[in-house]
Amino acid sequence: MDNFARLLKESWTLVEEDRVRLSGHFYARLFLLDPELRKLFPVQMSGQGDRLLEAIIAAIHTVDDPEGFDEFLRALGRDHRKYHVDAAHYETMGVALLDALRSTAGDGWNLEYDQAWRDAYAAISEKMLAGAAADGNPPFWHAEVLTHERYGPDTAVFTCRALQHPLAWKAGQYVSIEAPRHHPRVWRTYSVANAPNDENVLEFHVRTPPEAAGWVSGALVRRIKPGDLLRVAAPMGSMTLDRSSERDILCVAGGVGLAPIKALVEELATFNRARWVHVFYGARTEEDLYGLDTLRELVAAHPWLSVTAACSDDPDFDGEQGDISDVVARYGPWTAHDCYVSGSVAMVRSTLRVLAADEVPPNHTRYDTFGNL
Repeated sequence: MDNFARLLKESWTLVEEDRVRLSGHFYARLFLLDPELRKLFPVQMSGQGDRLLEAIIAAIHTVDDPEGFDEFLRALGRDHRKYHVDAAHYETMGVALLDALRSTAGDGWNLEYDQAWRDAYAAISEKMLAGAAADGNPPFWHAEVLTHERYGPDTAVFTCRALQHPLAWKAGQYVSIEAPRHHPRVWRTYSVANAPNDENVLEFHVRTPPEAAGWVSGALVRRIKPGDLLRVAAPMGSMTLDRSSERDILCVAGGVGLAPIKALVEELATFNRARWVHVFYGARTEEDLYGLDTLRELVAAHPWLSVTAACSDDPDFDGEQGDISDVVARYGPWTAHDCYVSGSVAMVRSTLRVLAADEVPPNHTRYDTFGNL
């Protein structure tokens, strides 16, 4: 297994700096092999390749962790049911992937790398198909938008109810959402911002920069309204509570990274009595701290909860000043805590550095980020 993992990671270095070319070759070859597959993808392919490659990279980097490898790929297989892929599609994708790897890698590619990728893809597709076959849920849920509230020009909080079948998720997980009326066959992932409930209602926090108005986040912020129907795929993600732990908890949220942190606090409110929970919530300005009032309501109801808010670019804010990772460092150390971190890539990376400096064991830290860390 060690040599197998080495070959995969070593060969990946030949192509990782040329992902655009790899992605382009893969899709060109895929649609040439089976033109009908093009119907499963959105009209605008921009970004689709990145998500595919992120999944491949994640699989490669878990191959030497058999338990993690198996769990990740089974979940990925369940999630990919929303694309209506079947066993024949997986076989075609494997041919296209190997062809794209060989072409992009050039003279550095060899027979050992080729065989390692053949074996890896066989294992990947087998586990993904097994995960899909074992899932008794629908490929996706239709969900009706119930409420929609804007916070400034680029942020919205909305709720929706999954129809027909119950949708079971854990606090801290995320789902894929499609807005078929606005962007058919385009899916994006968003963290669920509330704990599971009997009403089958999910809450989401979405932010979109002005230049992204045409994509799914833009539609969710600016275009959907109560009564609209969305599609929601199966929950994924492992940033969930360890209920067996007796350690106190640190939660660090940046911007709409508050969503899974809020869900975790709501779940803790259903059973916690003995663990102190410290939430650090950061944004650029006070206006961007859209969820602060909700957090303060939770603090008022639960004596074990504290919230520290910070702004990085608002000198008039009556609270902590600076990047949230720096504020967390000032309040440490956090060595004896279970730590949960959610936000942008830069924010998560800097916070993980702070926790590493505090010698927090890696298995006591879970994180969620908007992008490839």
